Amino acid sequence: MSKKKKINKTRSIKSEDFETDLYNFIATKPERGVALKQIIKWSVKQNEGEGLFDAIEKLIDKKRIEEVVQDKFRVIPKYNEEDTLIGIVDITRSGNAYVIIDGKLNDIFIPSRSTNKAFNGDEVRVRLTRKSKSQKQEGEIVEVIKRHKETFIGHIQLSGDFAFVVTDKEFNNYDFYITPDEVKRSKVSDGERVIVRLKDWPPNMKNPIGQIVDKLKPAGDHESDMRVIMVETGINYNFPEEVEKEAAAISETISEEVIAKRRDIRNTWTITIDPHDAKDFDDAISLRKLENGNTEVGVHIADVSHFVTVGSQLDKEAYQRATSVYLVDRVIPMLPEKLSNNVCSLVPHKDRLTFSAIFEFNDKHEIVDTWFGKTVIHSDRRFSYEEAQEIIENKTGEFAEEILQLNVIALKLRDEKFKNGAIAFETQEVKFILDENKVPIGLYVKDRKEAHMLIEDLMLLANRKVAEFMGKPAKGKTPEGKQDNTNYPFVYRVHDVPDIQRLEEFGLAAKRFGYKLKLDSPQNISSELNKLMKEVQGKPEQNVLEQMAIRCMAKAVYTTNNIGHYGLAFNYYTHFTSPIRRYPDLLVHRILFAALHHSNKPIAKNDLEEKCRYASAQERTAMQAERESVKYKQVEYLSKHIGEVFEGIISGVTHFGIFVELRENKCEGMVAVNSIRDEMTFDDKRRRLVSLTGNKPFEMGDVVKVKVVKADLDARRLDFVFV
Repeated sequence: MSKKKKINKTRSIKSEDFETDLYNFIATKPERGVALKQIIKWSVKQNEGEGLFDAIEKLIDKKRIEEVVQDKFRVIPKYNEEDTLIGIVDITRSGNAYVIIDGKLNDIFIPSRSTNKAFNGDEVRVRLTRKSKSQKQEGEIVEVIKRHKETFIGHIQLSGDFAFVVTDKEFNNYDFYITPDEVKRSKVSDGERVIVRLKDWPPNMKNPIGQIVDKLKPAGDHESDMRVIMVETGINYNFPEEVEKEAAAISETISEEVIAKRRDIRNTWTITIDPHDAKDFDDAISLRKLENGNTEVGVHIADVSHFVTVGSQLDKEAYQRATSVYLVDRVIPMLPEKLSNNVCSLVPHKDRLTFSAIFEFNDKHEIVDTWFGKTVIHSDRRFSYEEAQEIIENKTGEFAEEILQLNVIALKLRDEKFKNGAIAFETQEVKFILDENKVPIGLYVKDRKEAHMLIEDLMLLANRKVAEFMGKPAKGKTPEGKQDNTNYPFVYRVHDVPDIQRLEEFGLAAKRFGYKLKLDSPQNISSELNKLMKEVQGKPEQNVLEQMAIRCMAKAVYTTNNIGHYGLAFNYYTHFTSPIRRYPDLLVHRILFAALHHSNKPIAKNDLEEKCRYASAQERTAMQAERESVKYKQVEYLSKHIGEVFEGIISGVTHFGIFVELRENKCEGMVAVNSIRDEMTFDDKRRRLVSLTGNKPFEMGDVVKVKVVKADLDARRLDFVFV
């Protein structure tokens, strides 16, 4: 509602009935709303023109109506909470949005008029309305439950004595109004890149009011650009002072009193295997030959719950972060460095407190006994994956006998997993070589070898067995350590069955690359996908097809309601093995400890479900930040190769452009349709661009040559042209 149409607020409404009548008139068009011109015409007929604007503002203040666009109003719909769902908003550049609901495969489409002042990443309540013409489930946001973040990135656009902060529409769908006083205070200049904080959003204003927090250097400055990524995605990079103080007060020595309450396995052979540059060692593994001839394998996890207690400042901050974030050039830890890299980290040659899952295997590598509990360990050696892999391949080296024996057990576990229907996704992870200024001077695809899978399979075993111990009903009387724990609310890591329609679309895409798949039922999906993953190994299209296959799967989430893990083919699964970097694992440790000691439930199911939902959302946020940092470094890397020609493979086709992944370095850019010297039309059904002059169409899987013409660091976008 523009300011020129407002009247003095001292004018009074002649009757409260007019306010009700006005509300009822606007309610005649509940979906699209009523234009101000129509409202004025109606009010004139009611002989109430003078009180109209006061009545409108009162209805807005009472949150009975809202201004959906300038000078257009509609009633705010009433709803029952039972008829709504809670999820996370994902805003698109068009202004439309999707709400992601944990455990629900298909997201809910929200037209831009129904986003109700929600920002990207906010936790919202959504009411389902109807199915759109494309058969998407449609809804409207009726409440913003929790803001994902309060600060945003944008560029100053001065307009007289006030300004707007124009934001990147990939991360935020609103620009911020900056008052004349704030423009003077902050001394901003036109076009300047800034961080803006949400200060206020009056009901009758289309744009939120912002406060300038900081000014940033232009795109191309490494530290500023990394900070932009963190602000855009809502990642906290500094710990509050009270959290750092609490961490600093933690003792680095372990008392004999604490050790006395634990199983002491400091004399058992124990090692860690991690990336060569790792500092936070979550897990260690041990091996011991028993007197009965069996083999004991221990999976020992940092006992974070001993140091991070419920309700502490450390605990509150860890919950807010929910996960560590791994950008290309840095780690933003969930816990302060004193804990993550020191007290909790399972470094070699030091006593460390752990929570362990210990398994006894017979000579057929079958599990005959399991034990869970608090322990104290002393790691004998720290191996990098490369060192462990060399031992596996050459069958010689320090502790070769023990590592090879562990690998045999891991191979057996892996075979069983795939026989049961697990899917073998082998994603290609791009790693950068950075110089002393963190500028990329090279990149490579990280190899995933047997040493990685050895650790992975032992961690999967621990996660699965903990979930079974907590969630699998016990039958009849059970021996000590096998009690029925199903009355304890628990954190499961679940993965739903894939959507058949999405799989059919993937099957068509794979067919364009020359692969035929039979994906008509959940029973044969895993075997068909595994067969495809083997066939594409080492081929140009490997990364494209693997990423497409992953996208057609449901998202794995945390929840208290177990439905199993489809991708791993486990009926019970959780996350127990990484409490230094994942908050759900810390929750699992606390609940498992309570069950082992028959203590009271540490948390109510509803509260635990809320924490699960939040952790799932934060996990998605971390993944987005990590992807954006990779994109940034890819653009920075190719900015030194403008004008050079590369061979690539078409990874996607839209009506506006063709996405190409370069074979040499896995960087992806776009060839705009308007740069192609031909008349093209988009075939939506077959997802390809067809030439109107009879030339060869462009479709996924085509091998092409492109020239790098632009590397936009601000937008993190690469532009190519065909050669």
